[in-house]
Amino acid sequence: MLIKQKTKSLFLSTFFISSACFSQAHNVSAGYLKPDDPLVVQNLEEWQDLKFGLFMHWGTYSQWGIVESWSLCPEDESWTQRKPEHGKSYNEYVKNYENLQTTFNPVEFNPQKWADAAKKAGMKYVVFTTKHHDGFTMFDTKESDYKITSPKTPFSKNPKADVTKEIFNTFRKDGFKIGAYFSKPDWHSENYWWPYFPPKDRNVNYDPKKYPERWDSFKKFTFNQLNEITSNYGKIDILWLDGGWVRPFKTIDPSVEWQRTIKVEQDIDMDKIGTMARKNQPGIIVVDRTVPGKWENYVTPEQAVPEHALSIPWESCITMGDSFSYVPNDQYKSSQKIIETLIKIISRGGNYLMNIAPGPNGDYDPIVYERLKEISNWMDKNQSAVFATRSAEPYHDGNFYYTQSKDTKTLNVFHIDDTTEYKTPSVLNVTLPEKFKPKSLKILGMGSKIQWKQTGNRIEIKLPEERTKLKLATVIQMTK
Repeated sequence: MLIKQKTKSLFLSTFFISSACFSQAHNVSAGYLKPDDPLVVQNLEEWQDLKFGLFMHWGTYSQWGIVESWSLCPEDESWTQRKPEHGKSYNEYVKNYENLQTTFNPVEFNPQKWADAAKKAGMKYVVFTTKHHDGFTMFDTKESDYKITSPKTPFSKNPKADVTKEIFNTFRKDGFKIGAYFSKPDWHSENYWWPYFPPKDRNVNYDPKKYPERWDSFKKFTFNQLNEITSNYGKIDILWLDGGWVRPFKTIDPSVEWQRTIKVEQDIDMDKIGTMARKNQPGIIVVDRTVPGKWENYVTPEQAVPEHALSIPWESCITMGDSFSYVPNDQYKSSQKIIETLIKIISRGGNYLMNIAPGPNGDYDPIVYERLKEISNWMDKNQSAVFATRSAEPYHDGNFYYTQSKDTKTLNVFHIDDTTEYKTPSVLNVTLPEKFKPKSLKILGMGSKIQWKQTGNRIEIKLPEERTKLKLATVIQMTK
C-alpha cells in the first residue's frame, strides 16, 4: 500500500505500512484548506494536543468474525471474500448477513470498562462507528429499522441498547473528546443500492442524474441521520465521514485507483450537511475523508504513517490487531510496537487513532486489556513528552525522535529500537536542534542524577544501572 500526498506547502513521499490489514487503502487528498471558523480552529488545536485516540469498529458482523461490511461488496478484493458456510450465492449471503440483526445480543457491553482502560493508557478521544457501509445503525435512528434498537434485535431489550449514546455519555464523562464515525454510502438503503439493479461495486448502482428523485431521497435520508447524531447525542467534537467515493464527480483524483471506479455523480451536498452539523454542534471538526476542500478539516492516512512531518492536521488510524473488526485469534501488536508507532506519529505532527474492535459478546479480547495496561505503565512516566506537544526538527535521527512543548522551551527526545526487544543503552548520543542549548536534562521515569556533556550540537548522556527498569522506549527531556 503506497500512499502519496502533495499539500500546498510540502510534498510527502511514501508512507510506511504499519501492518498487514483487512481494509482498503485510503489516499490522503491534496489541497488542504485551513478552516476559518474560529471555534473549529480552536477545536483542532485542542484535538492536536490529545495525540492518542481510540477507534472502535463494531456491528453485527462481529458475530461472524469477518471484515466489517466489505463482504457485501461485489468486488473481487481480498477484504470482500465471503465464506461458503454463510451463503452459497451472493443473494443468500446478503440475506444471511442482514439476518445477523436478529441474533445480535452483546450482553457483556460495558463502556465504562473500556473508558477506564483507555484513559489509563493515555487515550483522550474516541471515534465510534455509528454506522458502517452495511447500513446497520448502532444508534436509535428514526430513518430505518435496520438498527440495534429495533425489536428485531435481541439487544434492543437491554437498557443500554442505544450503544452510541452509552459510549458517548460514558467517555464524555471521563473527559474524552467525542467522535462520530458515519458512512456516507449505505448498502442497505434502497436509495443507494436500488434493488431494481444488482450492485456492481461499492458505488451507487444507478445514475443519480438519470433518477434524481431517488438520489434526493438518499440525500435526505443521510442528512436526517446525521442530524439525529449531531442533535440527540450530546456534545460531539468530531464528525468522521467515511466512504470517500460518495463525492462530487469533479473532486475525483484519477491517479487514485479506487477513485477511478467512480463513474457517476454522487454529490451528497456536504455544504448542507456541514452547515447543519455546525449549527447543531458549534466548532465541530468535520472529516470528509479523501475529499479535498473545506469539509476535510484533517487528513486520515489508514494503516500507515507518513515518512516525514506534515504541516497540516492529520491522524493515522491503525488497528491494534490486524483487522478493524473483531476476528477470532487476531494478531495484536505488542505494546512496544504501539508505543513506537505513537512516537513516530507525534514526531511528525500527527495523532494516533488506534482501533480496538469489540467482539460479539460486547467486550474486547482479554489481551487488549493486557496491552492497554502495559501502555499505561509507560504513559504514567512519559506523558509530559507526548501530550500538548508539537513536532520539532530534526524530527527523526536514527533511533531518535523529537517533540517539543508548544512554547518551544522543552525538547523531548525519544529513543526506540524497532528491531528487537527494547533495552536502554548505557550511553546515548543525541543530535540537538539548531540553537537549542539545554540548561537541564532528565530521563523520564528515572530518579538518578544523569551525567551529560554537550559538544557543539551533540549531547552525550551516560545512564546509570537504573536504566534497566525502563521499558518500551526511553525519553530524554531537556529544558533551555
